[in-house]
This record gives sequence, C-alpha cells and structure tokens, in this order.
Amino acid sequence: MKYTKLGRAGARVSRIALGTMNFGPFVGEEESFAIMDAAVEHGVTFFDTADIYGGAPWGDQLGQSESIVGRWMADRGNRDDLVLATKVYGDMGPRENDRGLSSLHIRAAVEDSLKRLGTDRIDLYQMHHIDRSTPVDEVLDAFTRLRQQGKILYLGSSNFAGWHLAQYQQIALASGYAPIVTEQSVYNLIQRTLELEVIPAASHYQIGLLPWSPLGSGRLGGVLRKVDSSRSSVDRLGAEKAQIEAYEAYADQLGIDPGVLGIAWLLHQPAVTAPVVGPRRLEHLIGAIRAVDVSLGADELTELDRIWPGPAGPAPEAYAW
Repeated sequence: MKYTKLGRAGARVSRIALGTMNFGPFVGEEESFAIMDAAVEHGVTFFDTADIYGGAPWGDQLGQSESIVGRWMADRGNRDDLVLATKVYGDMGPRENDRGLSSLHIRAAVEDSLKRLGTDRIDLYQMHHIDRSTPVDEVLDAFTRLRQQGKILYLGSSNFAGWHLAQYQQIALASGYAPIVTEQSVYNLIQRTLELEVIPAASHYQIGLLPWSPLGSGRLGGVLRKVDSSRSSVDRLGAEKAQIEAYEAYADQLGIDPGVLGIAWLLHQPAVTAPVVGPRRLEHLIGAIRAVDVSLGADELTELDRIWPGPAGPAPEAYAW
C-alpha cells in the first residue's frame, strides 16, 4: 500500500479508501467483517461511511453501516489504526430538523454517529451535500465547535460545486473556522465534469479529492466480458457500448483488468487523494488494491483520454477562449 496526505491536512491515509455503503443492505455483517479484515491486512487505513447508509434507497435501517463498522472496531480493538470518515446531511428522521446542515442537526447527528461507531471522535466529518438553506457561517461555526470539543478532527465536503468550495474556504480562512480538507464527489473515466471547475478549485485550496463511483457504477469493471451480464443489460449501455468495447480491448492489450485500470487512472490524477471503493465482494477490494502498484505512462494516459475524452481542460478554456 502507498500513503499520502489527507488533502491539506497533516494526517496520512492509504491511497485506497474503503467505502462501506454496501455494508448491511447488500453485504452481511460477517462478510463485511471479512472485507474490513482484508483491507487492514493490505494496508488500507482509510474507512468511509455515512449516517444514512443502510437506509433508503439502500435498505431499511438508517445508520446500519456505521453500526457494523463500530462493532468491527470494538471486536478488533484497532480504532487508533484507522482514519475514520463519516457524513452528515441526509434525512435521519421525521422531524423538521432531522436533516440538513443546521447547527441543530449537526449537533444531534454527530452524537448519534459517535454512538453507532463506538468512538470518541470522527477523524473526517463530511458535509454529504450542499445545504443552500443554511448560512455558511452557521455551518462552519457548528463544525468548528465540534473540532474544539475534540469530537471531529477534520472537515470535508461531498457533492459540492467548485464555487461552493471557494465560498466555504474563503469564509473559513477569513473567520478562523475549520477549513475543508477533502471533497468527495463522483469522478471516473466516464464522468469527468469535475475537471471543469471542482478540480481546479480543489487544487487551488489544497483540498484532496475522494472520488466515489470510481468505476462508473460498474461500467468500467469489465461489464462486457462478465458471463452474468445479460443481453438486455449490455444493450442498455447504449452510446457508451463502443467506448466500453475499446476500453476493455485496451485493458487486454495492457494486460490489466479493466476495473484495476480504471482505479489506476484515478490514482494518476494529481488532485486525487484516494478513490472510495465500495466492494460487495472481497475480490472487488483486492482488485482495487492492485491498482496502487500499476504505473501508467504518458502514452497510456493519452490513449485513455482518447477513449474517454474529458471536457478538454478547466473552465473557461474548455468552452471559451
């Protein structure tokens, strides 16, 4: 395993983050424990979850993923070996203040997450989505108070636009609030919109990027070659089918599994701290870990850009002079 800084923070994390969204609804507790055991054995120190994981649309038990991670850490006694990340924002109950990023909800949500995780601190507490109805100073003040109390160490965002990152960071820097150290967003060879404005903003403010859906919901994982891929599911790939065929053929030429290649490409992007891999099976995790040791040269990266062209650079040059 290789390690890097957590964005602008001094803490160091593994280049692969274990995402636990599937723990509970799709992966039973015993298998979840086995996946976490294997992650640690292979040097993965960065675990990511969220308070809503386990609830709709994934399952019927809010907080299930956090609880499974908490029970595993208690059983293994390894809390201090990990950098633990979770999130707040989602709908956690029927009351008006059971969602969003109000100071009231953040204060209640962090206590609930700490209980489910069985820990005294959250290393990286992430805003799961932008909350347009709550003033930025209220949001940042709430997280800063939690940091002062030792309940969180670092603040992260998720699903923010580039201008949101700039807005939050400028207010934090001007007012002494906790700054954002990471942004977690969808990013992969297929979905590269972030290259227009989110990645330039993140790079400017030294915010580490944590890509979720690193294989584009499985489309980069060798979907055409899998024996259990039905004809109808392949046909639904539509206009992407030709690109996926070219991508899988190029992976064969390189002698690299398509899923490994997709994550390796992310690891070669300067803004990326760690892709968040959410395995349903142990082999998914092992494949992601193999990507850390894959070296791609300029020719390989150019060919991948040819197959999956991005937006041709940052804004405004990508669409203007």
